[in-house]
Amino acid sequence: MRRRGPVFAAFAAAMALAGCATAPRAPPVSPQSPPPPPPPPSEPPPRSAEAPASLAALPGWEAEDHLAALSAFQAGCAVSRDIAMAIVCGEARALGPVDEARARMFLEANLRPEAVAGSGLLTAYFTPIYEARRRKGGEFTAPVRPRPADLPAADVGGIVGAPYADRAAIEGRAADDAVAWMRPEDLFFLQIQGSGVLVFEDGARAKAVFDGSNGAPFRGVAAPMRQMGLLADKDTSGEAIRAWLADHRGAQAEAVMRLDPRYVFFRLAPDDGADPAGAAGVRLTAGRAVAIDPAWHDLGEVLWIDAASPALSGAFPIYRRLAMALDTGGAIKGEVRADLYMGRGPEAGLEAGRVRHVLRLYRLVPASRDGS
Repeated sequence: MRRRGPVFAAFAAAMALAGCATAPRAPPVSPQSPPPPPPPPSEPPPRSAEAPASLAALPGWEAEDHLAALSAFQAGCAVSRDIAMAIVCGEARALGPVDEARARMFLEANLRPEAVAGSGLLTAYFTPIYEARRRKGGEFTAPVRPRPADLPAADVGGIVGAPYADRAAIEGRAADDAVAWMRPEDLFFLQIQGSGVLVFEDGARAKAVFDGSNGAPFRGVAAPMRQMGLLADKDTSGEAIRAWLADHRGAQAEAVMRLDPRYVFFRLAPDDGADPAGAAGVRLTAGRAVAIDPAWHDLGEVLWIDAASPALSGAFPIYRRLAMALDTGGAIKGEVRADLYMGRGPEAGLEAGRVRHVLRLYRLVPASRDGS
């Protein structure tokens, strides 16, 4: 049994006070989106929305891996419904083998930047890989629940109105139909990401595929954990939260996780070893695909990310690259907002959990389109 010292007592008192307050409701997350963190504590002065004259004038373009950028464009450009972009896409896909110089030349000749005014936020997400068991036992006490038969069909994008049931209510039910068992903190993060890969005790692997949610809004736990002194201001990364939950497994961790009422259900599918498809129906390319707000961007848009001023310790200082808009997320709101897909596994998760950068964004549009 784990000890409940002064930290837990302070936490319990804070939870009691929190129950008397009215907290703002955060938007629900998409099947593959991480929680929306608070904005960085400080931002550089706003930059003018005037676009650079060409791709060559973009910040970081000289250091870009143009061959990787072209490959990402070729993989995702067919999603766009823009006629001019379809022409560029066809020409790109008709290219034979090219080198770095030829890739750069093609992109510069066929695309031009349009600046998006203001600054926003870049975060990241990934496909987690977790240990699991077929039966409950030891640390593996959290059931991976399948979609309930009485869950409304409208829940795919989040139920409008009252949720089906909150996290606490669902966790109180019997789990005779569980498709797998996980460590509680791993299941919590699997639900945040919305999908992942499970590795069983005999080495077998399966994809845990999003199969609906309870429709409750997502509420991140980083801010309340920081406010209650459970985590330091600059140490609210994904791995820091997961480590705290693991170290305080039991009543303390359950109280924190239940601050987020959203609950995700899963079905199992064969693991083909590939990255998942995003909302656009195209497989996500690690480091080159982003989730965006469809109210501001179309799927298939080509974007240039210019992200700096990280808010979390241990983060890479700058992300500058071409990325394709291939996914969406209910927590991704606003025109200058993007969620960068980092790939599969723990290394991708480590990097994704530290991304909280001030974002400048550029649309890369066909050079043939009238810029007036």
